[in-house]
This record gives sequence, C-alpha cells and structure tokens, in this order.
Amino acid sequence: MMCGGTSDAKPADAEIQAIINEVKSAVEDKVGKKLDTYTPVSYKTQVVAGTNYFVKVNAGDEHLHLRIFAPLPHTGNPKELADLQRGKTAEDDLSYF
Repeated sequence: MMCGGTSDAKPADAEIQAIINEVKSAVEDKVGKKLDTYTPVSYKTQVVAGTNYFVKVNAGDEHLHLRIFAPLPHTGNPKELADLQRGKTAEDDLSYF
C-alpha cells in the first residue's frame, strides 16, 4: 500500500470491532438513535498522519460507512469519527469519502 492510498478491502476482525466500539456514541449521536446491531463487515485503511479506517458496519436496517481517524500513537489522542455515510447496503463498495 502506498502512503495516501487506501488498502484493499479486508474482512473485519476483533481489532476493527474494538475500533468502531470506541466511536459508537459519536455514531449514535450522528444517526440520532441507539444501535442495537453494530457489527463491522469489512474495512480499508489509509496511512496519513495517522490512519484512516473506512469501515462498513451492519447497523440492522441499514449499513453505515464510517471513516475513523486514529492519530499517531505518540500523540496520545483518541480515535475519532471523521465522517459517516448512511443508507448503504451490504453490496455497496467501501470507498474513500
């Protein structure tokens, strides 16, 4: 993967579940409801001054695409929800946004 480009999509794992759990309250605030179903499906990464995680999430009645920014570890800053897209389906490609 080149710096700045996104990786190929990979199946989500326990590490990605932990990452999306860190921003769940911000996601719920943005969509305006509690999410009983909140399961990562797949993800891509982008190396910037830290890492952007693009994650497809099964949220029950819709899929969400999340962009989560993880700062470089030495900063000590937490991961943050940078953006999200609603109304996605399981078939929608995960792309940069």
